[in-house]
Parts: sequence; structure tokens; C-alpha cells
Amino acid sequence: MGFIHDVRKISTAMSSRTQTMLFSATVDKSQESLIKEFVQSPMRVNVTTGTKSSDNVHQDIITISSSENKFDVLLGLLNTSSFQKVILFAETKRTADNISKKLCKSGLRSDVIHGNKSQNYRTKAIKLFKSGKIQILVATDVAARGIDIDNVTHVVNYQLPRTMDSYIHRIGRTGRAGKVGMAYTFVN
Repeated sequence: MGFIHDVRKISTAMSSRTQTMLFSATVDKSQESLIKEFVQSPMRVNVTTGTKSSDNVHQDIITISSSENKFDVLLGLLNTSSFQKVILFAETKRTADNISKKLCKSGLRSDVIHGNKSQNYRTKAIKLFKSGKIQILVATDVAARGIDIDNVTHVVNYQLPRTMDSYIHRIGRTGRAGKVGMAYTFVN
């Protein structure tokens, strides 16, 4: 996700390292060589295969017909009282920006995070989302991994992810810490 140079720099500076622990919901084959680079004789502990979503995440598909406006269907969902803290995923930065702007124009509290936003901007947006000052965080897959936000009620895949791995990580932002969450995926 663009942090490998930082990780290598930190790892090199830690010459007296006695233990390294890596955590991930899934491990891509391309990451195996990196793990071997940082960890001598790694021991792997798998809680699950990483190819299955949590049982705490209920999943549903929303089929959009050619006669329906996808954004209007989204607004209908988001205006339901149960949609209190929502992460909405889009595939591209441009789409994420456009959706967030349209949501704000529709009177919903929204912000956006993706790779073109500075780290300070992303940190501020996540803080606002965590505190409840914004209801909807629109994001690319930059938010699918590594962020821990309590009480996300819903994940919406406005656009299909490119891989099953991305799907598992996206919907894993809800249904955490023993709570039940809901994930919707729009299909055109």
C-alpha cells in the first residue's frame, strides 16, 4: 500500500530487534517474500483461511437496473435510521470525491479519504468519522486495510472491488469486536 520504503527504513534501524509480529486478515502471495525479508524463521498462526468473511457481517447485494439511478438508490439506503456510521467504498479516487460531494449536497455528513489526500487530511477525516461528526466516510481501498474504527454499522461497496481479497478487507471494517454489521454491494 505504498509504505514498504518506510517499513524497510524502520526495520533497518531496529538492529536489536528480538521479536517481530505481523498481523493481517489475509496474506497475498506477493507479500510472502517481504515477510521472509523481515522475519527469520516465521511462525504462522491462522485463525481463518483469510478467504472467508466474518460471521458477524451480514451481506447483501443490491442489483441496479438500467432504469434506476444508482446514486438515488444509495440515498434511499443512507437515509434509513440504521445507517449511522457507514464506510462507502469506490474503486477510483475521482469517483470517491464525486460521491462525497454529492452526499454533502444532499445534506448528509460525508468526507473522503484516498491516496491523493495528505496523511493529515486522512487523519482528520477519520477522527471526524470516529467521533460521529460525519456519518459517511467515502474511501478507496486505502481504507480497506489497517484502520480500526469502532461501531461501523454498514459497509457499502458502491463499486465492486477488483479482487476477493479486497472484498474481504472492505467488509471487515464492520462486524468487529463481537458486534454485527451489514455489508451491501451494488451490482449494475
